[in-house]
Amino acid sequence: MDVEHVQSLLREKVTAEVRLFQEGIGRFRVLTPFCFDDGDSLAIVLLKRGEMWRLSDEGHTMMHLTYWLDEGNLRRGTRSTLIENALSAFSVSQSDGVLFIDADESQLGDALFSFVQALLKITDVTYLSQERVRSTFLDDFRSFLSARVLEGRRTFDWHDPKRDPERKYVVDCRINGMAKPIFVFALSNDDKVRDATIGILQFEKWGLPFHSLAIYENQEDVNRKVVARFSDVCEKQFSSLSAGERIERYLAESMDVA
Repeated sequence: MDVEHVQSLLREKVTAEVRLFQEGIGRFRVLTPFCFDDGDSLAIVLLKRGEMWRLSDEGHTMMHLTYWLDEGNLRRGTRSTLIENALSAFSVSQSDGVLFIDADESQLGDALFSFVQALLKITDVTYLSQERVRSTFLDDFRSFLSARVLEGRRTFDWHDPKRDPERKYVVDCRINGMAKPIFVFALSNDDKVRDATIGILQFEKWGLPFHSLAIYENQEDVNRKVVARFSDVCEKQFSSLSAGERIERYLAESMDVA
């Protein structure tokens, strides 16, 4: 195999700065000038597979994203959709977090160009605007509950139709099937926490039987005084969805109560 020939194919389609370093039989490290915004280089290896070639990141890109984002949030909601769209746009495949693209020798340069573009596009999930982040959290919140609570036992954006026809006091998710339903609040900022505080107090004033549960996007981002006041009225709180196992256990135990 002519390594110089393969390297020239990659350089022709991408950049003259591409370099190949052999790491074993049929395995090469591909060095490019492209990198993540923190300065880390893209991790790309080139593998000979019979008559075909495979470019792979060997799981490095998704692992790199977990430095800033919870791994679970990359697998659901808006972020997951953005990643899937990027992979589809550049014909890149994924298996257990490993990204790869297969090509024959004549298409190798184009494949590397597409692969680099896909890896860089995927990292855009770390630059969602604050509004997109909020919507992502709500998507993640709903996906989390949908996977753990049967559809017939949950209602998103619930309000009391008799006492509150104008929807002034909305619960992000109402879980029923028990003597006291669980009112679950998704809290992304100070305003949401204040609204939830007012809502719980109003529900108590109406005499509604319920348990209250709050899940923050990131509790540390909310004003401490606002959290303190909310803590006086809310029964159970979790600082973020990263406490997934504990939240799941709490829901299972609470929903098992007749």
